[in-house]
Amino acid sequence: MRFSGERPAVDLTYSDVFLVPRRSGIASRLQVDLAPDDGTPATLPLVASNMNSVTGPRLAAALARRGGLGVLPQDVPLQELDAAIRWVKRQPVRWDTPLVMSPAATVAEALRMLPPTPGHGIVVAEATGDEPLRREEVIGIIPAPRLATALPDAVLGDLVHAEPLAVAAEDIGEGRAAYDTIDAVDAEIVLVLEHGRLVGTLTPRTALRSSLYRPAVDASGRLAVAAAVGINGDVAEKTRALAAAGVDVLVVDTAHGHQDGMLRALETVARLELDIPLVAGNIVTAEGVHDLVRAGASILKVGVGPGAMCTTRMMTAVGRPQFSAVLETAEAARSLGAHVWADGGVRYPRDVALALAAGAASVMIGSWFAGTIESPGELHHDTAGRAYKESWGMASTKAVQARFERLDAYERARRELFAEGISSSMIRLDPLRPGVEDLIDMITSGLRSSFAYTGASTLAEFHERAVVGLQSASGYEEGKAVPLM
Repeated sequence: MRFSGERPAVDLTYSDVFLVPRRSGIASRLQVDLAPDDGTPATLPLVASNMNSVTGPRLAAALARRGGLGVLPQDVPLQELDAAIRWVKRQPVRWDTPLVMSPAATVAEALRMLPPTPGHGIVVAEATGDEPLRREEVIGIIPAPRLATALPDAVLGDLVHAEPLAVAAEDIGEGRAAYDTIDAVDAEIVLVLEHGRLVGTLTPRTALRSSLYRPAVDASGRLAVAAAVGINGDVAEKTRALAAAGVDVLVVDTAHGHQDGMLRALETVARLELDIPLVAGNIVTAEGVHDLVRAGASILKVGVGPGAMCTTRMMTAVGRPQFSAVLETAEAARSLGAHVWADGGVRYPRDVALALAAGAASVMIGSWFAGTIESPGELHHDTAGRAYKESWGMASTKAVQARFERLDAYERARRELFAEGISSSMIRLDPLRPGVEDLIDMITSGLRSSFAYTGASTLAEFHERAVVGLQSASGYEEGKAVPLM
């Protein structure tokens, strides 16, 4: 990447810069390969942040199915983390994970899991558990839009009026053939069966996406997932347990990554020689890159203060404008054969493109993904009936209370005194893009166009060819669409 003029002496945010279009030979956005090539299984440069309100197993599986990585948070008890990793590994790669509910469940209960939006549905079945359902155990499928016209106290079993359509997995082809298969039966959602058992569901949109994305999978062809550990406690024991569960990427995480405690934790994990990509952070300087790479990290998590739930800069004055932080650390990492993940500060697809132009291999997304169907927690509705989920910062009072719930009241109260960040925020679901895959579609569409405008077909070429200019606040505002009445 280079600037269109002299390199500025001040640090820059994403809003301060823009990409300059260049001569391009890219005839189609589908020629663009977005793979980060950072040693992880990812085929898209998108990572869901290790925040309790962002990444759970459901979101991690959906994101990996399209090529990204979800990082399960370190605050989750080890037994739950183990179960979450193993759950992701059991999920289908080509099909959607079925959302199964009892016929006795009510519409109100269903609406806490799923908004009445097209492209989604509920499998109604008596049986539950880890084993795939037998075809005869499935009572029916309820397309999600049907929930909008039913009474809240209606039970799901009463809404099933037709035999669910089912397709054998072996009869579903690849790419366009998969789309044609589902289109031929003219159904919003169908069961996918293998040896008489339910292995997933399929919609026209799922089939279309399967032709556009490559899943992030491990060596055994299972969906990939990352998990985080903190720098305190028995880091080696927890790391071994996560590796045994099948984790594909390990993130050693703390708010201030350039500290002795982080270096000791990294050296401990590196000595285990688990052959798993090791991510560490957060940092914002080249000096931090050198120290963490020397301690064993191959990927650096970059960002202090840019997150939507973070108040670090206002509370402490510590941090750095994110574009410049990514630019400096990426240059340092490249010289050492390492990579960076830009963590925080993205509000639009343009910001993701700029982070990649600055040298990031992937971009971490938090609050943006928190407001999706697949993120942890139930759906709520405000007084206007709009769906939302609750989100909170990982240094906030709410997060501190959860992290130290096993301590006595006095010790827990001491830690709460030093909490930072927003403890509760309503993140509304975008009615046009309520699922994480909808956001992936939007973000990658913008990225592919950014690459095409730059004349780059790969991320490496994008790093090389990107030209960045500076803009005023009014220049940034000019770029926003203006709704016409």
